[in-house]
Amino acid sequence: MKKFFSQMKPPAPFEAPAGWKMETVTVNGITLERMTADQKKSDRVLLQMHGGGYVGGMSNNHRILGLRQATLADAGEVYFVNYRLAPAHVYPAALEDAVAVYKELLNRGIKGENIILTGDSAGGNLAVELSLYLKENKLPQPGVIALASPWTTFEHKKGTSRYYNDEKDVILGKGTPLNIPVKDAKYKGKLSRKDPRLSPIYADLSGLPPMLIQAGGNELFLTESVRLAEKAAADGIPVTLTVYPGMSHDFALLLPEMQDSIDSLDEIADFANRYMK
Repeated sequence: MKKFFSQMKPPAPFEAPAGWKMETVTVNGITLERMTADQKKSDRVLLQMHGGGYVGGMSNNHRILGLRQATLADAGEVYFVNYRLAPAHVYPAALEDAVAVYKELLNRGIKGENIILTGDSAGGNLAVELSLYLKENKLPQPGVIALASPWTTFEHKKGTSRYYNDEKDVILGKGTPLNIPVKDAKYKGKLSRKDPRLSPIYADLSGLPPMLIQAGGNELFLTESVRLAEKAAADGIPVTLTVYPGMSHDFALLLPEMQDSIDSLDEIADFANRYMK
């Protein structure tokens, strides 16, 4: 991972792989990327909220991950949301962009029940907050939500994996470039770190769609992934929590060749097949 971080560069222009076509449109002033499979097996659509601590933008790793998830889950379309970023844009900027994109999909005739909503890290936070917004505004929910290493509380409490995994998590932990954005949490603006609009472990999750939560056993966000699963279960929604032992934060995104990463993508497809048509 030290080598990986030392070689980080701005993403090169992305070209859709064989079998896919790419186009971009502007929604709510931000760029929405759409990739369409040449051969569609179903009406499923994958909508991705990318991670990056609300300060990092879309990466080619996220695009590749989304296409792999879509292929396994038989989704013929993938939408990538380039939401506005902190510190220039704090809450609710990213949520406003996510809502605008979701409404755009509905306006295109896409049924909510056919949407696989995915999110990693901060994108996982945004995915849950989007679903909460949909509930509050009586809009159709996605078919399922699949979360990878979700950032589910802006708190940084002692006695949690934020501390005991700080030196184990080689992706988000101590000494990594991504450690500081999590602690600073610039996206929160003036809101309390415990505000359910930022920390969905304190929200009423009833009425949300089936939720898959994946976390690494060595990651910073392990405790809050467990707490989100417990809260979802208590609020009566179908939820599956899978902890991959020894894995760090967002392992499927940054360590895609590992067997656990491959297994995690298969699990997302299986989860979609279980709860969607």
